[in-house]
Amino acid sequence: MQKMITAILLVMMTAVANADETIIATLRNDVPLPENPVAPDFPKIENTDLKRTRNYPMQAPTIPHKIDNYQVDQFSNKCMSCHSRRHTEDSQAPMVSVTHYMDRDGNFLAEVSPRRYFCNQCHVPQYDMKPAMVNTFEDMDTIIDNTRKKK
Repeated sequence: MQKMITAILLVMMTAVANADETIIATLRNDVPLPENPVAPDFPKIENTDLKRTRNYPMQAPTIPHKIDNYQVDQFSNKCMSCHSRRHTEDSQAPMVSVTHYMDRDGNFLAEVSPRRYFCNQCHVPQYDMKPAMVNTFEDMDTIIDNTRKKK
């Protein structure tokens, strides 16, 4: 056991000693680990109010507008000032899904279910920026079309 611990420590010390010579592939744009890269500017939030295509069934829609300074806590939910049943006619915003008005047993509630109350758990705004990584995701329709073409 003592020999194994010693061997592990030697390997770790060698890796640390060589760390400044090795550039590891990360999102740091080839800046070595001991150095601090310049922080990028904050990207702008898309504020188009256009609905995005969903990539898979039951995907939560993204938020197509800014939500800066929106208060969503146990006392208030700014999102519901436009997206609740009683405000959609005036705001012309889409109403939240009826599933948000159901408890976990499928019973309908008068208000949004507490488990669906914090919108940002599932819904996120989109940023106008270059992706940090290459995305190879294919939605189901693309996979089905490609499968049919191969036959």
